[in-house]
Amino acid sequence: MKIHFYKYQGTGNDFVMIDNRNLHFPKDDIQLINKLCDRRFGVGADGLILLENADDADFNMVYFNADGTESTMCGNGGRCLVAFANQLNIIDSKATFNAVDGLHQATFNDGIVSLQMIDVNKVETHENYFFLDTGSPHHVEMVNGIEQFDVKTIGAKIRNGAPYFEEGTNVNFVEAINDNSIKVRTYERGVEDETFSCGTGVTAAAIATFDAGITKENNIDIEALGGKLSVSFEKENDTYKNVFLTGPATFVFQATIEI
Repeated sequence: MKIHFYKYQGTGNDFVMIDNRNLHFPKDDIQLINKLCDRRFGVGADGLILLENADDADFNMVYFNADGTESTMCGNGGRCLVAFANQLNIIDSKATFNAVDGLHQATFNDGIVSLQMIDVNKVETHENYFFLDTGSPHHVEMVNGIEQFDVKTIGAKIRNGAPYFEEGTNVNFVEAINDNSIKVRTYERGVEDETFSCGTGVTAAAIATFDAGITKENNIDIEALGGKLSVSFEKENDTYKNVFLTGPATFVFQATIEI
């Protein structure tokens, strides 16, 4: 089987992209998706994304983790998909698309994608961490010395530990820089490792730190391993609205692989 694909990355969070408007890709084949994402035996990626036709939007987004399972929303993946849709001449500078968590709007300008995320209605504050859903579930924990922090070992323990267990969660470790900037490192479920960046994760970290008064402004700059992103939002009562994740989305290459 020959599969034509495109490779994109958003601040080091990388994806295999496939134009599936003719519905030719066997998306129930978990082993195939896992192999395509494998960094030794396939293309190599944090996830695989299908672009499909939509009746009520410019396109649909179908996202799979690197382990081959269909997953919740991926912010950087959504941003990369907007750039991919532009490359395919489906959209120009504005896009609307459906994802598993609902309808999203985005703008594309000179390689920068600003993606509207879902509203966040609740930030759970616990003794040593925060929990919130930004399209995917996220545990957010403040740390010191983030550059030396053992994200993979500690993240893996939290990911499947209490209170998350089988469903699991993504785990973000955060260090504040100043009133409107933070550093974030993320352990992603489905990848089961630290990724260079996580869009829903940095969104969760920005909202959680603001909600706790750690940051003071509603436009937060984020330093991830793979580069810089920004998250802006408006707080109305206890709800965070007009949440936007902004950063670069970069085409890497395209090729055909025989599986």
